[in-house]
Amino acid sequence: MLRWPWPLQVLLVFAAARAVSTALLLAAASRQGANPWAPSSPDYLSFLEFWDSGWYRRIYDEGYPEVLPRAEDGTVLQNQWAFYPLFPGLVRALHLLTGVGWNVLAPAVATVCGFAAALVLYRLFLLAAAPREALWGVAFVAVLPVSPILQIPYAESLHLLMLALALHLVATGRYLGAVPVVLLMGFARPAGVPFAVLVFALFVRKALGAWRERSGPPRDGASDSALQRLAVLTLAAAAAALAWPATAWAVTGQYDAYLQTETAWRGSHLAPFLPWLQAGMNLLGPVGGPVAVLAAAAGCVLLLRLEPVRSLGRVPVWWCASYLLYLAAFWNPQTSTYRILLPLFPLALAAVFVVRSTPARCAILGVSVLLQAVWIALLWMWNPSGGSSDFPP
Repeated sequence: MLRWPWPLQVLLVFAAARAVSTALLLAAASRQGANPWAPSSPDYLSFLEFWDSGWYRRIYDEGYPEVLPRAEDGTVLQNQWAFYPLFPGLVRALHLLTGVGWNVLAPAVATVCGFAAALVLYRLFLLAAAPREALWGVAFVAVLPVSPILQIPYAESLHLLMLALALHLVATGRYLGAVPVVLLMGFARPAGVPFAVLVFALFVRKALGAWRERSGPPRDGASDSALQRLAVLTLAAAAAALAWPATAWAVTGQYDAYLQTETAWRGSHLAPFLPWLQAGMNLLGPVGGPVAVLAAAAGCVLLLRLEPVRSLGRVPVWWCASYLLYLAAFWNPQTSTYRILLPLFPLALAAVFVVRSTPARCAILGVSVLLQAVWIALLWMWNPSGGSSDFPP
């Protein structure tokens, strides 16, 4: 297989992973009972329309509200503004071109984006690894416990494609080429802030390096040109991070429309870092909770300092650090956290660096498949333990 063209190798690996996920989803669908979205034992395509897939379909059908829906007490209710427009907009555009409906097009677009992302992942991993290790890295990502989401009508596969492409362009110094990708990515998923932090950190590092070189011998100007291109990308990344909240403001006339919509899901005002402490105290008490949160933060720092992780290269490592900081500051810990960790995909290659033997790597693939089944059974399937609610995937 390693003698075959690399695109074929990558596509076959990803196709095998998606076939396994499809089998697991079909098995789960056959056991699905009564639920809010489809009849019992729904078919495959109907089963994929659970949870946030319904919100994306609503955007596809209706667009976004010009007036925020509110409860009797004036608080903003859950609505479409929490979901970014690129994925449903792409599906809508393809519908206008082909006449094919959402239930077929949406999972098809998600799956195709997943295959395209796998190709870009491989090229990104090649910057730090040999071809065989890069292929294993793709395999690890393709069978992650949350990887079924890459064929479900969510924006994750589209965002993974754009994020991997943006990281590759930045890592190879093609800053201007990354600008349109980053701007589009700002309408795919709410990860523009950590990417802007990453690019700004790279700009500061390069600017400091240029400042130190001023006292040295004359340069050929290439370094100054690269710094200028990186400055353009930094401004573009900042604009991308603000683009969707600004759009919500422009359409609704309310400056914090996006923020209020997001907080409608958590039921409280945004308080950076506090939700993690609250979750820790709820689980482990007033002493054990903060200690566990601090230990987790220290563990993340130590993880990023490990040699296998540092071997990934500056851009992937700094991206992971920026994204973890973003989650610590703004994410409300819940069962969706497993899915939200998907952008940390570069760490899959670090796992390949740690696990050298083929049998051990195959064992990891097997465990990941088992955890996929757990994720589908416990989180994707509708299994309310009481009342009419369930934990979201």
